[in-house]
Amino acid sequence: MHFELPAPHHILDLRMDDGARIRVRQHGDPNQPVRVFLSHGNGFATDGYFPFWRLLLDRFDVIVFDFRNHGWNPLADPPNHTYTQFARDLETVHHAVTAQLGPKPTVGAFHSLSARTAIKYAVEGGWLWDPLVLFGPPNVPPQGHPLYEVMVKFDHRLAAWAQSRPQRFASPHEMADVFRELRAHQHWLEGAHELMAQAILHQENGSGDWVLTCPGELEAGVYLSNIPLQIWPHASDFGGPVKIIAADPTVERPGIPAQTSKILSETNGFDYACIPGTGHMLQSEKPEAIYRVMMSFLASCGLISDTP
Repeated sequence: MHFELPAPHHILDLRMDDGARIRVRQHGDPNQPVRVFLSHGNGFATDGYFPFWRLLLDRFDVIVFDFRNHGWNPLADPPNHTYTQFARDLETVHHAVTAQLGPKPTVGAFHSLSARTAIKYAVEGGWLWDPLVLFGPPNVPPQGHPLYEVMVKFDHRLAAWAQSRPQRFASPHEMADVFRELRAHQHWLEGAHELMAQAILHQENGSGDWVLTCPGELEAGVYLSNIPLQIWPHASDFGGPVKIIAADPTVERPGIPAQTSKILSETNGFDYACIPGTGHMLQSEKPEAIYRVMMSFLASCGLISDTP
């Protein structure tokens, strides 16, 4: 399978409160009454999630963007690569899109890092969405919880990997091969490895090398900063309906976020679904199954009248 990204209808080149730039793209049908914002996980980029968000293009006004120092965005100086800044950026992006493209009912649909950011903003700063869909939020349980130390070790292991991973490649194909070799990414759809590789790399002037847009040390810092956030929210902490859609916690060697998403949902009152047979990058594995679950949720919220 070959995925070909469509050209965006509009590109909004936005400046954040510290001068960093985030390039927001409008896809889908701008005339549809409901808008969906989408973003990515740590070290990835939203174009790489196209196997999922391509399914939304016919029935939604689709807004995709990368968080600072990822994807389409230049490296910020200083990087200010923190969850506190991510939350401010999320607010800035939402308000700018609404101001420039007009208000309409809006869905937030965020994975991992961006889901964690949306949670932080919602419980600390306010409510931006009509409903909010969170894919595999990597919440760390409170200290004393049986999975607390497990999640802490997991984030440290990811940080060490991010700091040691190759930064330069001869071509995106080389990066795609690295993805294929990782056990966690072996069940991605055909073509998804190449797509994500292209989304997270840029070609460097001069050397011609393909370089990670998000440097490994910034990616590592996010994993480590996830630990002290101490956000383990209740559904009642949010200003509207929330759905958690996560990886399968029953597979052999399940990911830790799959386990914590299930426990968070069961103990703190969230509407929850897991996608059978998936890992943490579930949008690259079973996008149609995720789409059906998300559409059912949006129908239950009254935003759409039918489900696939």
